[in-house]
Amino acid sequence: MNKLEFSDNFLWGGAVSANQCEGAYLKDGKKLNVSDVSKGLLNPPKMKWDGSKWQPDIENEVILNHDGVDFYHHYKEDLAFMAEMGFTAFRTSISWARIFPNGDESEPNEEGLQFYDNLFDEMIKLGIEPVVTLSHYETPLHLLIEYGGWLNRKMIDFWLNYVTVVFSRYKGKVKYWLTFNEINNLFKIPFAAGGVLDIQPKRTEIVNQDLTKADLYQAAHYIAVANARTVEKIREVDSKSQIGAMLSLSSLVTYPKTCDPKDVMAAMKFQHQQMLFLDLFCKGFYPGYVKREWKESGFTPIIEDGDMDLIRNYTVDFIAFSYYKSCVIKDGEVMRTDTGGAYGANNEYITTYSPEPWRWPVDPIGLRYLCNFLNDHYNLPLFIVENGIGLKESLDKNSVIEDDFRQKYVEEHLKQIKEAIADGCEVMGYLYWGPIDIISAGTGVIDKRYGFIYVDMDNDGKGTFKRYKKHHSFEWYKKVIQSNGKNI
Repeated sequence: MNKLEFSDNFLWGGAVSANQCEGAYLKDGKKLNVSDVSKGLLNPPKMKWDGSKWQPDIENEVILNHDGVDFYHHYKEDLAFMAEMGFTAFRTSISWARIFPNGDESEPNEEGLQFYDNLFDEMIKLGIEPVVTLSHYETPLHLLIEYGGWLNRKMIDFWLNYVTVVFSRYKGKVKYWLTFNEINNLFKIPFAAGGVLDIQPKRTEIVNQDLTKADLYQAAHYIAVANARTVEKIREVDSKSQIGAMLSLSSLVTYPKTCDPKDVMAAMKFQHQQMLFLDLFCKGFYPGYVKREWKESGFTPIIEDGDMDLIRNYTVDFIAFSYYKSCVIKDGEVMRTDTGGAYGANNEYITTYSPEPWRWPVDPIGLRYLCNFLNDHYNLPLFIVENGIGLKESLDKNSVIEDDFRQKYVEEHLKQIKEAIADGCEVMGYLYWGPIDIISAGTGVIDKRYGFIYVDMDNDGKGTFKRYKKHHSFEWYKKVIQSNGKNI
């Protein structure tokens, strides 16, 4: 019988990205990546056309990612907090531009490699498994300016050089790897999420890039080949480790507004939009609904001989994903999206929302639905590597924050993970996003706070950077981990 409990080897912890927390954006040899020229993913990148090529236009800009929350210098302190909570796993990313500052060098930057050696060593010393994303909105900017990024097949070799170096360097230290973070966001956030840029623009300022659907599918294909080559390489270098895909899957939990078959078909089609990379990375083929779109649109990506054999033969070991909220679709209505998922029609059956100004619908059952959907379609282990809630918070006169809403949000989602496990889903772990306040990926500011740990910093980048426990959620999550979830 399937048990309503977490396995003894369930991984408990939290997740961040290098670009949102590290800071030190030009320190020790690092150069600019795509997140260093944007005030949040929902805003256009700060780039200018100099008459011959794109250049960063950030001289007079305050971009909070440049300092992050200074994890680069505070990581020992921050990891100590996580160890106090009992974390058995912590997800972060390697900033590609720390290892290969331009991305196309033949030899890596030793100072960048040493930083991650020190970080992973400290985690292991504290009993925390590193879960490492190879690319989390951190493509070196030079690769976009000079080559167009993933619009260019040369990227596969640049990428393979990078991953070969880090796999060899951290063999035995990192057992869980993720390839491309939320790569399905390529189609809505192409510059940062997809690492692509039209290097022959029709305008001199980037608003919505001059990229066609054909461009994005071509980039997707090169990324799929790179993903397969990455799986092939890790099995060659370190066969004891595991490697997974990482997708943004909140929008996969899309309910039809009514029983009208048109609404049901609209929901299915919207789900299909989230599944391309799942099908490529987990099953190794292009699904029929994508081929139909190619045919009706009159384009097909350039697919070289051997590409599909690689994609088919080197699929991932597990599915990692983010889930924050569900959405509802009505036929004919346009869906809005942000970094947390999609917004559509109102769901009258959801009565709990996060506080203003973000007001996300809270749907824990959606997470159970998602786990079962993935299990039914792909039959792979599942790793929940992002789930959390951003709230406006400030210290009171006693330097305390009461965050009951966060505790309730996590508790209700964990209950549904238990139900999914009892349904037969193999869930590897739960990594809360993000255990320490970091710069929001979507807004580029810090006032959308997720952490169990508060960082004294404001939206202008000013503050002491001192850390404070949010005692309510910090102590509660600590007890959850101590009991292996038996107390919820």
